[in-house]
Amino acid sequence: MPGRPVTLITGASAGLGAEFARQCAARGEALALLARRRDRLEALKAELGGEVHIFAADLALPGAPAGLIAQMHAQDLQIATLINNAGFGLAGRFDRQPAERQSGMIDLNIGALTELARAVLPAMIERRSGAILNVASTAAFQPGPNMAVYYATKAYVLSLTEALHQELKGTGVKVSALCPGPTETEFFDVAQVKGMLRKLATDAPSVVRAGLRGLDRNQAIVIPGLRNKAMAQSYRFVPRALMRRVIARIKVE
Repeated sequence: MPGRPVTLITGASAGLGAEFARQCAARGEALALLARRRDRLEALKAELGGEVHIFAADLALPGAPAGLIAQMHAQDLQIATLINNAGFGLAGRFDRQPAERQSGMIDLNIGALTELARAVLPAMIERRSGAILNVASTAAFQPGPNMAVYYATKAYVLSLTEALHQELKGTGVKVSALCPGPTETEFFDVAQVKGMLRKLATDAPSVVRAGLRGLDRNQAIVIPGLRNKAMAQSYRFVPRALMRRVIARIKVE
C-alpha cells in the first residue's frame, strides 16, 4: 500500500519493545507502536519525539491484528519494517497453569505474529523491499519443562521465520529471528520467574542492537552473546533426554 513508511513494533510499551522503539527512532525511522497500555505508549511517544503513531490493543483478541492493519491503512501508513515483539511466558507445571492464560499465550506468541506477518508480506514483496524481525528465544532450541507452552511457542516462531527467510530469498524482503537468552525486562514479572534464569539475564539494549544489526544483514537467526550461542547449539551435542532433565532442573519459580 502507498503511504508513509513506518516501523511497526508490537509489545512496545516496555522491555525489548520500548528499547526497539528507542533504537529505531535513533536511526531516524518513523514509528508505529502497539501495546495494550495507552498511557505507557503516550509516555514513550513523548520521550522519543519525532514521528510516532500509537495504537492500543490486545493482539491476542480475535480480529485484533486485522483491526490494527485496517487502522494503519486508514492513516496512510506503510509498514516498511515489522518487529513482532509482543509475547509473554508462564512458569510452572503445565497442568497447574490457568488454561485461559495458556490459550492467550498461544494466541499472542503464535497467532498474532503469524497473522501480522501474513498481512504485511504481499505489499513488501510487490515493492521488493521490507523487513520482518520475529522475536523468538534461545528457548526455541529445546523443550522447556516448567515453561512448556512458552518454549513450544518460541520453537514455532523460529521454525516459521527460518522457512520464510528461505522462501523470500531474491524478493528484496529480509526476515530474521531474534533469539535472545534471558533478558532483564518485565517478562520475568509476568511469567513469575524468580530463579536461576533471572540471574542469567542480560541487558535489553545489547539484545536490540544485535537484533537490528542481524536484520540489516538479513541473518536468518540472530543469537546475541557467546553464552547464548553456546546454549542454543548445545542441543546438537547433548542427547534430548539429558537436555530435558537439565532444563527441568533450572529453578524458575
